[in-house]
This record gives sequence, C-alpha cells and structure tokens, in this order.
Amino acid sequence: MLSRLSAPLSRAAQVARPSGVRAVSTSKIGGYEVFDHSYDAIVIGAGGAGLRAAAGLVGHGLKTACITKVFPTRSHTVAAQGGINGALANMTEDDWRWHAYDTVKGADWLGDQDAIQHMCRLAPEVILELESFGLPFSRTPEGKIYQRAFGGQSLKFGKGGQAYRCAAAADRTGHAILHTLYGMALKFDCLFFVEYFATDLIMSEDGRCLGCIAICMEDGSVHRFAAHS
Repeated sequence: MLSRLSAPLSRAAQVARPSGVRAVSTSKIGGYEVFDHSYDAIVIGAGGAGLRAAAGLVGHGLKTACITKVFPTRSHTVAAQGGINGALANMTEDDWRWHAYDTVKGADWLGDQDAIQHMCRLAPEVILELESFGLPFSRTPEGKIYQRAFGGQSLKFGKGGQAYRCAAAADRTGHAILHTLYGMALKFDCLFFVEYFATDLIMSEDGRCLGCIAICMEDGSVHRFAAHS
C-alpha cells in the first residue's frame, strides 16, 4: 500500500523541481521519430487507483508522469455511484473481519484472501484519508461520514442482518473521488499526458519494468517514457 501523504506533504513542497521538467528529446527507431521522456515514476491510467498512485508519488517529491486515454475526471471511476465499503461503524456496529467475510463470499471463494484481508482491514483508514484530502462525503446528523446499506454486506459473518457499511458522497461518489485525487496530484505538479495510449511496457532482460511506449491519440506520434525501475 502507498505511504500516507499526511506527514511528507510539507517536505515534498520544499523539493525544488529541476529545470526543464517538460524537456523532450527525439530519436529514430525503424524509421519512426520517437519522443523520449524521462521521469522518476510513470503511472498508466488516471482512474481512482492511478490518481491515488500519482498523488502519492508526487507528494513524496518524485517527478511523475501519468498517462491516460481520457481526461482524468472522465475516467470510468466517475461512474461509481454507490460508495466505498469500509467498517467505520458510523451507523451500526461493524468489524473489518465481517467485511472480509462478505468479500470472500461475494467472490465465491475465488478471490485472493490475503489481498481481501489487507483491503478490508485498511478500508476505514483509506476512507478517512480521502476525507482528509477534501472528499465531500455525505454526513449523518452527528457529522459523521454517512454509510448506506449495500448489496452483499452483512454483520457477524452473515448472521447479524444488513450492514450499513458503504460510505457515500450522495449518488456521485466516484465523481467526488476523481476530482479530489486529481486535485491532490496537481497540487505537487504531476504531469499528465492526456489522450495518450500506452501500447507496451519496456522490460529489462532481468524482468524489471523500465518504462513504456505510448501513442499520442491526437497526432499519432510515438513516445517513449523512461522511469526508474
């Protein structure tokens, strides 16, 4: 899981950006002109996961490029209406173990149970982190994050009735997530390559990923992005 942004933010703000961060060189490969870019880190995709990764990288002072086929706030995470499940226990008692049970069961016992345990255990922390970034969750009368009932969620390992576990921002949670994380990525100057289509990963002989090849969808130009492995 990515490191939390809360502590390193002030330090990252002190990092001086090198001059010419947008400088591009060119080379010829097989008769094609290739535009070369070099960054500390490359993120492919600007949905919820990609934007969180990009925000975490630039928040720690790494020169980061995010390659996306569409403008970040139009990524498909925007279609998520329901909310985010996490055992915050704002509406009823809850436990991340009950959440994990529901997730394993909902996957028909085919899911990676180690990954499910990790996700469910940290889900409340991640939701509070998004709140700290400014995500406008709906609220209870007491001011807590509102959680709604959602399909497949139960209490006490399926024996305690319906769980109210889904943290929501009205009916546009995905929209709120994208705008919040896009703002966090821009806060520390993440560079976005919008309408670029990543076609291949650049791998070393020993299996390390060193970057990617992408095509600009506007003009068809070929771009080679290098990053530290």
